[in-house]
Amino acid sequence: MDFSLIFFSGDEKNKYRFVLDAARYADENGFTAIWTPERHFHRFGGLYPNPSVLGAGLAMATQRLQIRAGSVILPLHSPIRVAEEWAVVDNLSRGRAGIALATGFSPLDFAIKPDGWQDRRQRTFDAVTTIRELWEGAPVYVQDGLGNHVEVELHPQPVQPELPIWLTCTKSRETFETAGRLGCNVLTALIDMTNEELEEKLALYYETLEQYGHDPESTTVTLMLHTFIGTDLEEVRETVWPPFSDYLRSFFTVIDSQKKNLAPGAGVRDISAGDQDELIKFAFDKYFEKGALLGTPDSCTKVVDRFQGMGVDEIACLIDFGVDEALVAESLSHLNELRRRYA
Repeated sequence: MDFSLIFFSGDEKNKYRFVLDAARYADENGFTAIWTPERHFHRFGGLYPNPSVLGAGLAMATQRLQIRAGSVILPLHSPIRVAEEWAVVDNLSRGRAGIALATGFSPLDFAIKPDGWQDRRQRTFDAVTTIRELWEGAPVYVQDGLGNHVEVELHPQPVQPELPIWLTCTKSRETFETAGRLGCNVLTALIDMTNEELEEKLALYYETLEQYGHDPESTTVTLMLHTFIGTDLEEVRETVWPPFSDYLRSFFTVIDSQKKNLAPGAGVRDISAGDQDELIKFAFDKYFEKGALLGTPDSCTKVVDRFQGMGVDEIACLIDFGVDEALVAESLSHLNELRRRYA
Protein backbone atom coordinates (compact mmCIF):
# COMPACT_ATOMS: atom_id res chain seq x y z
CA MET A 1 0.00 0.00 0.00
CA ASP A 2 1.31 3.42 -0.97
CA PHE A 3 0.45 6.56 0.99
CA SER A 4 0.12 10.06 -0.45
CA LEU A 5 -1.22 13.44 0.70
CA ILE A 6 -4.20 15.18 -0.88
CA PHE A 7 -5.65 18.65 -0.28
CA PHE A 8 -9.15 20.06 -0.72
CA SER A 9 -9.77 22.56 2.06
CA GLY A 10 -10.93 26.14 1.69
CA ASP A 11 -9.06 27.42 4.76
CA GLU A 12 -7.28 30.55 3.56
CA LYS A 13 -5.52 31.48 6.79
CA ASN A 14 -2.06 30.43 5.67
CA LYS A 15 -2.82 29.98 1.99
CA TYR A 16 -0.22 27.61 0.53
CA ARG A 17 2.46 27.52 3.24
CA PHE A 18 0.92 24.46 4.87
CA VAL A 19 0.73 22.62 1.52
CA LEU A 20 4.40 23.29 0.83
CA ASP A 21 5.50 22.29 4.34
CA ALA A 22 3.50 19.04 4.16
CA ALA A 23 4.91 18.32 0.70
CA ARG A 24 8.46 18.69 1.96
CA TYR A 25 7.73 16.32 4.85
CA ALA A 26 6.18 13.76 2.51
CA ASP A 27 9.09 14.10 0.10
CA GLU A 28 11.65 13.44 2.83
CA ASN A 29 9.79 10.54 4.45
CA GLY A 30 8.90 8.13 1.65
CA PHE A 31 5.35 9.14 0.74
CA THR A 32 4.37 8.50 -2.86
CA ALA A 33 2.65 11.64 -4.14
CA ILE A 34 0.93 14.92 -3.42
CA TRP A 35 -2.46 15.63 -5.01
CA THR A 36 -4.10 19.03 -5.48
CA PRO A 37 -7.60 19.52 -6.92
CA GLU A 38 -9.37 21.98 -9.17
CA ARG A 39 -12.27 23.93 -7.65
CA HIS A 40 -13.83 27.30 -8.38
CA PHE A 41 -15.97 30.02 -6.77
CA HIS A 42 -16.55 28.42 -3.36
CA ARG A 43 -14.80 28.35 0.01
CA PHE A 44 -14.95 24.56 -0.11
CA GLY A 45 -11.77 23.82 -2.06
CA GLY A 46 -11.48 27.34 -3.44
CA LEU A 47 -7.74 27.58 -2.71
CA TYR A 48 -7.19 25.34 -5.71
CA PRO A 49 -8.36 26.86 -9.00
CA ASN A 50 -5.43 25.47 -11.02
CA PRO A 51 -3.54 22.32 -10.00
CA SER A 52 -0.88 22.77 -12.70
CA VAL A 53 0.16 26.16 -11.29
CA LEU A 54 0.44 24.82 -7.75
CA GLY A 55 2.00 21.62 -9.12
CA ALA A 56 4.77 23.67 -10.72
CA GLY A 57 5.54 25.23 -7.34
CA LEU A 58 5.48 21.84 -5.62
CA ALA A 59 7.78 20.41 -8.28
CA MET A 60 10.41 22.99 -7.38
CA ALA A 61 10.02 22.39 -3.63
CA THR A 62 10.45 18.58 -3.75
CA GLN A 63 12.89 16.01 -5.10
CA ARG A 64 11.15 12.66 -5.46
CA LEU A 65 7.43 13.07 -4.66
CA GLN A 66 4.99 12.49 -7.53
CA ILE A 67 3.13 15.73 -8.41
CA ARG A 68 -0.47 14.97 -9.33
CA ALA A 69 -3.74 16.73 -10.12
CA GLY A 70 -6.62 15.32 -8.17
CA SER A 71 -8.41 16.33 -10.32
CA VAL A 72 -8.44 18.44 -13.49
CA ILE A 73 -12.06 19.25 -14.37
CA LEU A 74 -11.49 18.35 -17.99
CA PRO A 75 -14.64 19.81 -19.61
CA LEU A 76 -13.52 23.28 -18.54
CA HIS A 77 -10.38 23.01 -20.68
CA SER A 78 -8.97 22.04 -24.02
CA PRO A 79 -7.24 18.65 -23.61
CA ILE A 80 -4.36 20.09 -25.65
CA ARG A 81 -3.92 22.85 -23.09
CA VAL A 82 -4.03 20.32 -20.25
CA ALA A 83 -1.28 18.29 -21.93
CA GLU A 84 0.85 21.42 -22.41
CA GLU A 85 0.56 22.57 -18.81
CA TRP A 86 1.39 19.16 -17.38
CA ALA A 87 4.31 18.74 -19.80
CA VAL A 88 5.73 21.86 -18.12
CA VAL A 89 5.18 20.31 -14.67
CA ASP A 90 6.77 17.08 -15.90
CA ASN A 91 9.86 18.98 -17.00
CA LEU A 92 10.10 21.05 -13.82
CA SER A 93 9.79 17.88 -11.71
CA ARG A 94 12.08 15.82 -13.95
CA GLY A 95 9.39 13.26 -14.76
CA ARG A 96 7.11 13.21 -11.70
CA ALA A 97 3.80 14.49 -13.13
CA GLY A 98 0.47 12.65 -13.11
CA ILE A 99 -3.15 13.71 -13.53
CA ALA A 100 -6.63 12.58 -12.63
CA LEU A 101 -9.40 13.75 -14.93
CA ALA A 102 -12.85 14.53 -13.54
CA THR A 103 -16.13 15.28 -15.30
CA GLY A 104 -17.09 17.98 -12.76
CA PHE A 105 -19.99 17.93 -10.30
CA SER A 106 -20.79 21.60 -9.63
CA PRO A 107 -22.60 23.63 -12.32
CA LEU A 108 -21.13 26.79 -10.81
CA ASP A 109 -17.64 25.69 -11.87
CA PHE A 110 -18.89 25.74 -15.46
CA ALA A 111 -19.33 29.50 -15.40
CA ILE A 112 -15.83 29.30 -16.87
CA LYS A 113 -17.09 27.27 -19.84
CA PRO A 114 -20.90 26.91 -19.83
CA ASP A 115 -21.04 24.77 -22.98
CA GLY A 116 -18.88 22.14 -21.29
CA TRP A 117 -21.60 21.00 -18.87
CA GLN A 118 -24.02 19.14 -21.10
CA ASP A 119 -21.64 16.53 -22.55
CA ARG A 120 -19.01 16.75 -19.80
CA ARG A 121 -18.70 12.98 -19.35
CA GLN A 122 -17.98 12.23 -23.00
CA ARG A 123 -15.58 15.16 -23.26
CA THR A 124 -13.62 13.75 -20.33
CA PHE A 125 -13.49 10.22 -21.69
CA ASP A 126 -12.48 11.38 -25.18
CA ALA A 127 -9.71 13.55 -23.75
CA VAL A 128 -7.83 10.52 -22.44
CA THR A 129 -6.91 9.43 -25.97
CA THR A 130 -6.03 12.97 -27.08
CA ILE A 131 -3.73 13.61 -24.12
CA ARG A 132 -2.06 10.22 -24.49
CA GLU A 133 -1.39 10.73 -28.20
CA LEU A 134 0.07 14.18 -27.69
CA TRP A 135 2.20 13.06 -24.76
CA GLU A 136 3.64 10.16 -26.72
CA GLY A 137 4.65 12.41 -29.63
CA ALA A 138 1.81 11.90 -32.11
CA PRO A 139 0.19 14.94 -33.74
CA VAL A 140 -3.51 15.58 -33.31
CA TYR A 141 -5.74 17.22 -35.89
CA VAL A 142 -7.59 20.36 -34.84
CA GLN A 143 -9.22 23.42 -36.39
CA ASP A 144 -7.36 26.72 -36.26
CA GLY A 145 -8.73 30.25 -36.06
CA LEU A 146 -9.33 30.40 -39.82
CA GLY A 147 -11.23 27.13 -39.89
CA ASN A 148 -8.33 25.18 -41.39
CA HIS A 149 -7.66 21.62 -40.20
CA VAL A 150 -4.08 21.49 -38.95
CA GLU A 151 -1.74 19.19 -37.05
CA VAL A 152 -0.38 20.22 -33.66
CA GLU A 153 2.30 18.58 -31.53
CA LEU A 154 3.05 18.88 -27.83
CA HIS A 155 5.67 21.32 -26.64
CA PRO A 156 7.60 21.22 -24.43
CA GLN A 157 8.33 17.55 -24.91
CA PRO A 158 7.68 15.77 -21.60
CA VAL A 159 10.24 13.73 -19.67
CA GLN A 160 8.06 10.65 -19.06
CA PRO A 161 7.28 8.58 -22.15
CA GLU A 162 3.74 8.05 -20.82
CA LEU A 163 1.69 10.31 -18.55
CA PRO A 164 0.04 8.45 -15.64
CA ILE A 165 -3.69 9.17 -15.97
CA TRP A 166 -6.42 8.50 -13.41
CA LEU A 167 -10.16 8.85 -13.95
CA THR A 168 -11.98 10.24 -10.94
CA CYS A 169 -14.76 7.76 -10.18
CA THR A 170 -17.38 8.06 -7.44
CA LYS A 171 -21.07 7.18 -7.77
CA SER A 172 -21.29 6.19 -11.43
CA ARG A 173 -20.65 2.57 -12.34
CA GLU A 174 -20.17 3.74 -15.92
CA THR A 175 -17.09 5.77 -14.98
CA PHE A 176 -15.44 2.78 -13.26
CA GLU A 177 -16.23 0.69 -16.32
CA THR A 178 -14.85 3.36 -18.67
CA ALA A 179 -11.64 3.58 -16.63
CA GLY A 180 -11.25 -0.16 -17.08
CA ARG A 181 -11.96 0.03 -20.82
CA LEU A 182 -9.42 2.81 -21.32
CA GLY A 183 -6.82 1.22 -19.04
CA CYS A 184 -6.75 4.28 -16.76
CA ASN A 185 -5.94 4.33 -13.07
CA VAL A 186 -8.80 5.16 -10.68
CA LEU A 187 -9.05 7.95 -8.10
CA THR A 188 -12.05 7.46 -5.86
CA ALA A 189 -13.54 8.47 -2.52
CA LEU A 190 -16.35 7.40 -0.20
CA ILE A 191 -18.73 10.15 -1.34
CA ASP A 192 -22.35 8.95 -1.31
CA MET A 193 -20.95 5.44 -1.38
CA THR A 194 -20.59 2.68 1.21
CA ASN A 195 -17.55 0.46 1.54
CA GLU A 196 -19.59 -2.37 0.05
CA GLU A 197 -20.57 -0.28 -2.97
CA LEU A 198 -16.95 0.68 -3.53
CA GLU A 199 -15.91 -2.97 -3.39
CA GLU A 200 -18.53 -3.84 -5.99
CA LYS A 201 -17.44 -1.03 -8.33
CA LEU A 202 -13.76 -1.91 -8.02
CA ALA A 203 -14.60 -5.52 -8.92
CA LEU A 204 -16.32 -4.16 -12.06
CA TYR A 205 -13.25 -2.03 -12.84
CA TYR A 206 -10.82 -4.95 -12.57
CA GLU A 207 -13.13 -7.19 -14.58
CA THR A 208 -13.33 -4.57 -17.36
CA LEU A 209 -9.55 -4.07 -17.37
CA GLU A 210 -9.05 -7.75 -18.14
CA GLN A 211 -11.90 -7.80 -20.65
CA TYR A 212 -10.16 -5.08 -22.70
CA GLY A 213 -6.70 -6.62 -22.45
CA HIS A 214 -5.17 -4.35 -19.79
CA ASP A 215 -2.94 -5.74 -17.07
CA PRO A 216 -4.50 -4.99 -13.65
CA GLU A 217 -1.01 -5.12 -12.13
CA SER A 218 -0.01 -2.10 -14.22
CA THR A 219 -2.78 0.17 -12.91
CA THR A 220 -3.31 1.96 -9.60
CA VAL A 221 -6.48 2.43 -7.57
CA THR A 222 -6.14 5.45 -5.29
CA LEU A 223 -8.64 6.04 -2.49
CA MET A 224 -8.98 9.42 -0.77
CA LEU A 225 -9.51 9.14 3.00
CA HIS A 226 -9.80 11.91 5.61
CA THR A 227 -6.78 11.48 7.85
CA PHE A 228 -5.65 12.47 11.33
CA ILE A 229 -3.65 9.99 13.39
CA GLY A 230 -2.63 10.31 17.02
CA THR A 231 -1.77 8.12 19.97
CA ASP A 232 -5.13 8.03 21.81
CA LEU A 233 -8.38 7.12 20.04
CA GLU A 234 -10.70 9.27 22.16
CA GLU A 235 -8.38 12.27 21.98
CA VAL A 236 -8.40 11.95 18.20
CA ARG A 237 -12.21 11.79 18.19
CA GLU A 238 -12.45 14.95 20.31
CA THR A 239 -9.89 16.73 18.12
CA VAL A 240 -11.44 15.94 14.75
CA TRP A 241 -15.17 16.18 15.57
CA PRO A 242 -15.53 20.02 15.47
CA PRO A 243 -13.54 20.64 12.26
CA PHE A 244 -14.83 17.53 10.52
CA SER A 245 -18.45 18.42 11.27
CA ASP A 246 -17.82 21.96 9.92
CA TYR A 247 -16.17 20.43 6.87
CA LEU A 248 -19.22 18.24 6.23
CA ARG A 249 -21.54 21.20 6.73
CA SER A 250 -19.58 23.17 4.12
CA PHE A 251 -19.82 20.23 1.74
CA PHE A 252 -23.60 20.08 2.18
CA THR A 253 -23.90 23.76 1.20
CA VAL A 254 -22.20 22.86 -2.09
CA ILE A 255 -24.60 19.94 -2.64
CA ASP A 256 -27.65 22.09 -1.77
CA SER A 257 -26.63 24.82 -4.21
CA GLN A 258 -25.98 22.20 -6.88
CA LYS A 259 -29.48 20.73 -6.47
CA LYS A 260 -31.04 24.17 -6.82
CA ASN A 261 -29.01 24.87 -9.95
CA LEU A 262 -29.95 21.53 -11.49
CA ALA A 263 -33.65 21.92 -10.72
CA PRO A 264 -34.53 25.63 -10.61
CA GLY A 265 -38.12 26.23 -9.57
CA ALA A 266 -38.67 22.57 -8.79
CA GLY A 267 -39.23 23.12 -5.08
CA VAL A 268 -35.96 21.55 -3.93
CA ARG A 269 -36.27 21.38 -0.17
CA ASP A 270 -33.53 22.79 2.04
CA ILE A 271 -32.34 20.40 4.71
CA SER A 272 -33.47 21.73 8.09
CA ALA A 273 -30.81 22.60 10.64
CA GLY A 274 -31.90 19.70 12.86
CA ASP A 275 -31.89 17.19 10.03
CA GLN A 276 -28.51 18.43 8.88
CA ASP A 277 -27.06 18.01 12.39
CA GLU A 278 -28.34 14.43 12.50
CA LEU A 279 -26.95 13.74 9.04
CA ILE A 280 -23.56 15.16 9.97
CA LYS A 281 -23.41 13.08 13.17
CA PHE A 282 -24.33 9.95 11.22
CA ALA A 283 -21.73 10.69 8.53
CA PHE A 284 -19.03 11.40 11.11
CA ASP A 285 -19.63 8.13 12.95
CA LYS A 286 -19.56 6.23 9.66
CA TYR A 287 -16.29 7.83 8.55
CA PHE A 288 -14.64 7.51 11.96
CA GLU A 289 -15.35 3.81 12.30
CA LYS A 290 -14.55 2.48 8.84
CA GLY A 291 -14.28 5.15 6.18
CA ALA A 292 -11.29 7.30 7.20
CA LEU A 293 -7.87 7.19 8.81
CA LEU A 294 -9.02 8.84 12.03
CA GLY A 295 -7.49 7.15 15.06
CA THR A 296 -4.19 5.53 16.00
CA PRO A 297 -1.79 3.56 13.81
CA ASP A 298 -3.20 0.36 15.33
CA SER A 299 -6.87 1.23 14.79
CA CYS A 300 -6.21 2.53 11.27
CA THR A 301 -4.37 -0.65 10.27
CA LYS A 302 -7.73 -2.44 10.20
CA VAL A 303 -9.14 0.20 7.87
CA VAL A 304 -6.15 -0.02 5.52
CA ASP A 305 -6.31 -3.82 5.46
CA ARG A 306 -10.01 -3.70 4.54
CA PHE A 307 -9.41 -1.43 1.55
CA GLN A 308 -6.30 -3.31 0.51
CA GLY A 309 -8.45 -6.43 0.31
CA MET A 310 -10.76 -4.62 -2.15
CA GLY A 311 -7.89 -3.86 -4.54
CA VAL A 312 -6.92 -0.36 -3.37
CA ASP A 313 -3.20 0.27 -4.05
CA GLU A 314 -2.75 3.78 -2.67
CA ILE A 315 -4.40 5.90 0.01
CA ALA A 316 -4.46 9.64 -0.61
CA CYS A 317 -4.62 11.11 2.87
CA LEU A 318 -6.79 14.25 3.08
CA ILE A 319 -5.18 16.13 5.94
CA ASP A 320 -6.51 19.69 5.52
CA PHE A 321 -10.15 19.35 6.59
CA GLY A 322 -9.87 21.89 9.40
CA VAL A 323 -7.78 20.45 12.24
CA ASP A 324 -5.28 23.01 13.55
CA GLU A 325 -2.31 22.94 11.21
CA ALA A 326 0.21 22.63 14.05
CA LEU A 327 -1.59 19.49 15.27
CA VAL A 328 -1.69 18.09 11.73
CA ALA A 329 2.04 18.71 11.36
CA GLU A 330 2.66 16.79 14.60
CA SER A 331 0.36 13.97 13.47
CA LEU A 332 2.33 13.34 10.27
CA SER A 333 4.88 11.30 12.23
CA HIS A 334 2.08 8.93 13.32
CA LEU A 335 0.81 8.73 9.74
CA ASN A 336 4.36 7.93 8.67
CA GLU A 337 4.46 5.15 11.27
CA LEU A 338 1.37 3.65 9.63
CA ARG A 339 2.91 4.10 6.19
CA ARG A 340 6.07 2.25 7.21
CA ARG A 341 4.02 -0.80 8.21
CA TYR A 342 3.06 -1.19 4.53
CA ALA A 343 6.29 -0.04 2.90
